[in-house]
Amino acid sequence: MAQWILLIVAFLVLGHVPPGSSEFKRCWNGQGACRTYCTRQETYMHLCPDASLCCLSYTYRPPPASKTGED
Repeated sequence: MAQWILLIVAFLVLGHVPPGSSEFKRCWNGQGACRTYCTRQETYMHLCPDASLCCLSYTYRPPPASKTGED
């Protein structure tokens, strides 16, 4: 009986551990996520160290660089 309880507790603990997927790898100062494909609400910024795409939500997209020195 004690082994069954231990087994159930082990399964409950393992259920709270996040999987090792790329969804949890962060990029762009923690604002983006490393993925194989970006969603429609995201834009590609650069490559992550594992050669996946750094996808950044349009809400966090940096503003375009201002052009100075032009007339």
